[in-house]
Amino acid sequence: MQRLENRSQAGKILAEALGRYKGSPDALVFALPRGGVPVAHEVAQALSLPLDVCLVRKIGMPGYEEFAIGAVAAGGIRHINPDYEDLMPKEETKQVLQKEEAELQRRNALYRQNRPFPDVKGKTVIVIDDGLATGASMRAAVEFMRRQGAGRIVAAVPVGSREACNALASVADEVVCPFIPDPFWGVGQWYEDFTQTGDREVREILARYR
Repeated sequence: MQRLENRSQAGKILAEALGRYKGSPDALVFALPRGGVPVAHEVAQALSLPLDVCLVRKIGMPGYEEFAIGAVAAGGIRHINPDYEDLMPKEETKQVLQKEEAELQRRNALYRQNRPFPDVKGKTVIVIDDGLATGASMRAAVEFMRRQGAGRIVAAVPVGSREACNALASVADEVVCPFIPDPFWGVGQWYEDFTQTGDREVREILARYR
């Protein structure tokens, strides 16, 4: 598989795969910050849909923080992969959870100005990230949207591992992933430019949709 140029190009490719939702009056696009925001921006633009963020923080494996063993989301949602629970002492897990939940609050103030979360009851929500490695963050986002009463939840990424996509299919109503390379390695391996997305870029993109 040829690598994606950057998140902008990845978003345009993903928008094509989601074309059936263009202009849907009941559809909303949500990005997982930060990397998912520029991808979702391209999708929301192409499909003429509103964009907001769904705040999720992954829990990294000690010493290998990029490898997610779980995630936390707004509303007190905590998801730890049972296969990796024993890798972290309970006290350390508690400290990490508290730290990441504090970061969720910071981002809610910074990105959303603590505004009420949009009403998604009965609606189609398209939840977007820049890639799917373990799927922990997306799984937490899907659970959050389910609790909010979303009618249909579409988990969408430009590139992901087959294992994560298959696992996610059991909790989301639809999984859209145009590229599923094998072997997968990691999300960043499939981008020419995987520069970290900053707070400023996230805020600038979101400001266009208010």
